[in-house]
Amino acid sequence: MSSRRASMFPAFPASDCLEYQEEIQRALHQVMKSGNFILGHEVRAFEEEFASYLGAAHAVGVGNGTDAIELMLRALDIGPGDKVIVPSLVPSAVAAGVERAGATVLLADVDEQTLTLCPRAVDGLLDSEEGQGVRAVLAVHLYGHPVDWEELQRVAVKHGVEILEDGAQAHGARWHHQNIGTLGRMAAFSFYPTKNLGAMGDAGAVVTTDAELAARIQQLRQYGWVRRHISECSGINSRMDEVQAAVLRVKLHNLEAQVARRNTWAAHYHHGLRHISGLLTPMVREGCYHAYHQYVIRSARRQRLHEHLEQHGIPAAVLYPAALHQQPAWHSARRFPVAERAAAEVLSLPLNPYLKRDALDHVVQVLQRFTDEPRRT
Repeated sequence: MSSRRASMFPAFPASDCLEYQEEIQRALHQVMKSGNFILGHEVRAFEEEFASYLGAAHAVGVGNGTDAIELMLRALDIGPGDKVIVPSLVPSAVAAGVERAGATVLLADVDEQTLTLCPRAVDGLLDSEEGQGVRAVLAVHLYGHPVDWEELQRVAVKHGVEILEDGAQAHGARWHHQNIGTLGRMAAFSFYPTKNLGAMGDAGAVVTTDAELAARIQQLRQYGWVRRHISECSGINSRMDEVQAAVLRVKLHNLEAQVARRNTWAAHYHHGLRHISGLLTPMVREGCYHAYHQYVIRSARRQRLHEHLEQHGIPAAVLYPAALHQQPAWHSARRFPVAERAAAEVLSLPLNPYLKRDALDHVVQVLQRFTDEPRRT
């Protein structure tokens, strides 16, 4: 990476850790002094603080976000013989978590405007023969934008299925002033380092309003133990460690300010890109507060646009280059036209709290120059 690019677009999440370097070092020193490295004081404190931040009753720290999905489903006895509806345009980790619980992934298309799970697609799927056996719908708040919870909930009630949240990309997002993660009975979170709230390794959590479900998750995350070495059921090893909890506690206090900064930078992009022909910028549904884990534009000339940005020293990413049904692991002959079109068009622009205004201005100017270039035939 050139020095100019490095200074204009500081590496994330390294810049996030450096911002809190002294606080993190003090927190890690306390962990080392304690001699307790797994499911100790730091984990319990983070669980309480994260639940309080969200306005939830309980948060249970686990090993990662994929485990959180698996454990959430297992706590509800959703497994072999059951189906779970998942949007096709999501990270493969989402489908992996469902399959690890023993359930079958059933894919649905996404909404044209927000690229989150489409309620009409879910309704149609549940009305079909293929939709028989569905126990749950996994509502993924993709890129940090809340799903259309009201419509999805209406569909779920109509068909008698559970609607669960995946908030892995939506720390700090809100639906009508209610924090993502508290809309349904349970929600899964990831704290992968690049998330809005990121650890220095893998970590995750399950959030719930139900004390019995929280106790069930606590049991399942550690071999099914109710007391040490005595398993009441078959569980897994998915324990949050003290190091990750200590880091997350340091960062949690500034999450709201960081998401606000993400929104400020997103608004700057909106303003600068609003008149560029052939470029779609993210929309925000009324009543929603976007967490902007990603700022995702769409272009029919995505490949050329990506190359153009890279040539000008701008790091951009394709998230995601293939919908789930286009991947060998979940290949399907069914068509999901919105997800397919999005996978061919989406491009994430640089956006994190440590960017400066001149970096965003540079991105906007480079994009404006791209639209002035003649199209290749």
